[in-house]
Amino acid sequence: MKLQKTIRRKRTAGLLGVLALLFGLLPAAVSAQVAAIGDKQTGDQYGSELPTVLKGASIDQHLNVTLPSVPFVDETGKPVNTADYFGNGKPAVLALVYFKCPMLCSEELNGLVQGLAMVHLDPAKDFNVLVVSIDPTDTAADALKEKKLYTKRYARPGTEGGWHFLTGNQASIDAVTKAVGFGYVKIPSPDGKTIQFAHASAIQILTPEAKIAQYYLGVEYAPKDLLLGLVEASDHKIGSPVANILTYCYHYDPHRNKHSLIVARVVQLGGMITVAGLGGFMFLMFRRDLKLGRENALTRKDDRT
Repeated sequence: MKLQKTIRRKRTAGLLGVLALLFGLLPAAVSAQVAAIGDKQTGDQYGSELPTVLKGASIDQHLNVTLPSVPFVDETGKPVNTADYFGNGKPAVLALVYFKCPMLCSEELNGLVQGLAMVHLDPAKDFNVLVVSIDPTDTAADALKEKKLYTKRYARPGTEGGWHFLTGNQASIDAVTKAVGFGYVKIPSPDGKTIQFAHASAIQILTPEAKIAQYYLGVEYAPKDLLLGLVEASDHKIGSPVANILTYCYHYDPHRNKHSLIVARVVQLGGMITVAGLGGFMFLMFRRDLKLGRENALTRKDDRT
């Protein structure tokens, strides 16, 4: 009987411990909220509605449209033309980003590098990679810095000649983005010193004639999809539209002067840690109760003998 009472006391203590832990974590959870319930927003929109600024950051899939021949500057400072990378029988991968991007562009390029690293085709020999900045203030020096970074991560010596990081004036940028259907919105900071761009993440595969053959949306690209896209594009085949599920680059909220997305991720991480901690605590308590129950059963058996 004493042992049973002890078990009941320990179970009660365990339950009280869980409740104490919940109430102890509640203030931290409340303080971690970005804003009061009903007040959370990004820009001037609430809930899951797309912020107004992102409504101009869309991607219209212009399959079979030819990339225009317009002037740019490569990472060495040399004047080039988009037409220079076509007409040689090689397809190309096109990525529209900007080199001062604080968030999504690096994820997009990392995803591209990781995907191409698993493809048994080589830039320069089998295809070209065109990384074109949508920011007219980006320079050749910025482009060279980015090229060194991503070709190092690609880690396939001898293929650097197939990677081209281009900068240009607004007219050239407009011609390319319009042909690709790549929408973006300039977002000046309140102090006027910083300009960022809201845009969606996507890459395009182009045929050797500079026709858009396929779109891949998001920041991760399956190697088998990239390989298939390059092989079909090299054979002058045009693909089909893909589901328009967009990943947006919208790092800075000029209305609230906050980095809302990052804060939301921190809150989510805190919630996951809390759930894991509670799960571990309850597992230990149940295991302890089970052990005590077994000891009680053995004690009763000894008493009967």
